[in-house]
Amino acid sequence: MTRFDFTPYRRSTVGFDRLFDLLENQGRTQGGDNFPPFNIERRSEDAYRITIAVAGFRAQDLDITAQQNLLVVQGRRREEQPGGDMLHVGIANRGFERRFELADFVRVDNADLADGLLVIDLVREVPEAMKPKKIQVGGQRKLEVVNEGEQADAA
Repeated sequence: MTRFDFTPYRRSTVGFDRLFDLLENQGRTQGGDNFPPFNIERRSEDAYRITIAVAGFRAQDLDITAQQNLLVVQGRRREEQPGGDMLHVGIANRGFERRFELADFVRVDNADLADGLLVIDLVREVPEAMKPKKIQVGGQRKLEVVNEGEQADAA
């Protein structure tokens, strides 16, 4: 496993501690388990979609929890036994937990299960108070263009 050292970046940046912590923790927590497989798609500037392959899971087997900056998707294993002797078991029927770190102001908009795919739509909604605004220095009025003909009349 490769370990990244962010110390040089921590010395020359201010306020990015959370980002570096997320990057360092990501390598430790994911540990190579890629079950269930998933896609993350950017649909527009402020819309995202996570698609998770959950074949064999029903809606009542899945639990989606959205907290501040964290989305947790859990699948509970069913204890049903098929009627007959299984000669080969290739379809995974194990429980899982998948965590997604969300940026500030990202919220879950919708979740849907169809054709073995769990689709979770996310939207970033920046509050009006946090959006950039133009500020006038000293409350000065805007400069206006004066035509030459108007100057001659004033003199």
